[in-house]
Amino acid sequence: MVQWPFLVNASIYSLSSMSSTCRTQPDDPSFPNQTTLNAFNDSIDGRLLHAIPSAQFCQERAGGCPDELWFNGNFRNDIPGALLTYNWEQDYDSNPPSLCLRNGTICGQGNVPVIAINATTALHIQAGVKFAIAHNLRVSIKASGHDYLGRSTAKGSLLLWTRYFQDVTFHDSFTIGSINYGSAVTVGSGVGLHTLYGLTRAQGKVFVGGTAASVVASGGYIQGTGHSALSPSHGLASDNALQFEIVVADGSLLIANSESHSDLFWALRGGGAGSWGVIISTTFRTFQTFDIVGHTISMAVNTTDQVAEIATVHAKHIFDLDTLQAGQYFYCTATPPTFTWSIATVFPNASLETAIDALNPFLGELNSLGFSPVTQIIASNVNDVLGSLTVDIGGTNVILGSRLWPSETYKDSVTAIGNGYKELFDGGTGGVLGHLVAGGQVSKNVVIDSAVNPKWRTAKTHMVITASWQDNASLQDIEAIREDLTRNKVPILDELAGPNAGAYSNEADVREPNFRETFFGVNYGRLSAVKAKYDPHGMFIVQAGVGSENWDNDGICRLK
Repeated sequence: MVQWPFLVNASIYSLSSMSSTCRTQPDDPSFPNQTTLNAFNDSIDGRLLHAIPSAQFCQERAGGCPDELWFNGNFRNDIPGALLTYNWEQDYDSNPPSLCLRNGTICGQGNVPVIAINATTALHIQAGVKFAIAHNLRVSIKASGHDYLGRSTAKGSLLLWTRYFQDVTFHDSFTIGSINYGSAVTVGSGVGLHTLYGLTRAQGKVFVGGTAASVVASGGYIQGTGHSALSPSHGLASDNALQFEIVVADGSLLIANSESHSDLFWALRGGGAGSWGVIISTTFRTFQTFDIVGHTISMAVNTTDQVAEIATVHAKHIFDLDTLQAGQYFYCTATPPTFTWSIATVFPNASLETAIDALNPFLGELNSLGFSPVTQIIASNVNDVLGSLTVDIGGTNVILGSRLWPSETYKDSVTAIGNGYKELFDGGTGGVLGHLVAGGQVSKNVVIDSAVNPKWRTAKTHMVITASWQDNASLQDIEAIREDLTRNKVPILDELAGPNAGAYSNEADVREPNFRETFFGVNYGRLSAVKAKYDPHGMFIVQAGVGSENWDNDGICRLK
C-alpha cells in the first residue's frame, strides 16, 4: 500500500464545492487522508504516485543523477515532478521559500504537485478531474514538462500526467461532417516530436511541428499556436489541427472539431496552454513527405558592435527567402569572451542551387564586411531534419521573454534592429533567438477562424531573449534577474515590434504585465466566454492563462 508522507496528520475529508474561495492544500484538515487516497488509488488501477522534485528524485536514486542524466530531457520526462527547466519546480516567492536544488541538503516540495495520476486511459483522467472536484483540489496538467512558463506544475496540486498516452493512428482520409480533410494523424498527448517524425516518415507523410525532441504535439504546443520551420510554407500547427479529444472541467470526455463543440475547438487552437482541459489526443492534417535543403551558418565575433552589424545585415536580407517559403532559426548567444551566431535555414522542395542563390546576397555582404561565416548544406527528407534532435537539454534555470516582429519592422528599421541587439547584449542578455516562422502561409491563413493571436498573421519573426542563473544565486539576485527581463529587456523587443505588440505565449515571460492583450489580442473576450462555459469554476488555471486574472499567482485562491 502506498504511503503518503505528507498526509500523516490529515483528517477525514469533507466534500467541497469547486466554487470555494481557495483550493484545498495538503496542510488543510479537509485534504484527502490516507484512507481516501488509497481507495482512490484502487479505483484507478493503482496509477496514483507521490510526486517529488527532480533534485529529490536524484538524491533518492541509487547512484544519484550524474550530468548525463540530470541534463537529459528524456530522463527528466520520466520523472512525474520534473520539468525541463527546473527553476519552475522551485517556489522562490513563498515565505519562507521552498526550494529543492541539485546539490542542496534540504528539499522542499516547492511548486511540484504532491500527488500525480500516471494516466494511461481517458478514464484515469476523468476520475482525476472528478476527484479534484469532490475535494476542491488544485490540478495541474503535464505531458513532458517542456514548459518555459511553469504552467505544467502547481504547488499542492493533483497532477494529471499524460506521458504514456502514446497511441498514434494514421488516416488516409479524415472526414468531419461532410468534409474530407484528406490524410491525417491522430496523436496521443504523450507523443514527443522526435518519435512522431519517425512514424510519419515511415508512412510517407509529414506534419507541421517543431524541432525539440521532448515537445508533445498534442499538449501546450498546439494550444499555444505551435510554430515550425514549415510554417511559412504550411502554416502554424494550430492551422493544421482538425480535432481534439479532451476531458473538460466537469469530467466529460468531448470531441471538439468544426462540427462538435466548435467554440471549444476554436479556443484550443491558440487560446493558451493548460486552460481548457486535458487533451487526450489531437488529429493533425498530414502532407506527402518531401525533401528539403538544410543550410547552416556559424561564426563567432568579439564585440557587441559586430553583433549589431551582423543583425542589421541579416534583417536587411530576410525577405530574400520569401519566394522559397523558407523557415529559419537565427540565434546569437553570449559565450564569453565571444558571441556566437548560428543560423539554420530550411528550404522545402528546393534544390541546392536555388537555396544557395537565395543566401548568397546575405553571405556576400557578410564577407565584404570582413566576417568569416562557416557554412554547411545538406539535402534530406524533411522528417529526418525536423526530427534530428534526439534529446533536449534540461536541468537548468532559464526564463524567456518574446515579441512577434511584423514585416514593417524589417522594411523600416533594420538599423534599429542592430542597435536593439547591441543594447540587449550590452545589458547582459544571455541570448537572442530569432525564428523566421511566420509570413507566407501563416499570413494567408488569416481566413481561418481560430484563437491564434492575430499578430501572428502580420508577423515576420518570433523573437526570444533568455536569462538564466546558477543554483548558488541568492534569492535577491534571482528576483533582480526576473525583474530585469520584464522591466528592461522585453521592452527593447517591444519597441521594435511597434504598437500593440504580440507575443507567442509558449515562449514568453510569465510576468508579462498585459498578458491578455500581448498573448491573445482581440480574442481575449471571446476566450473568456468559452472559459466561462466549459470551466466556470476555474478548474484549469495557469499563470498568464485565460481566467488567471481572477486568481492569485499560485492559482489557489480566487481574487474575484
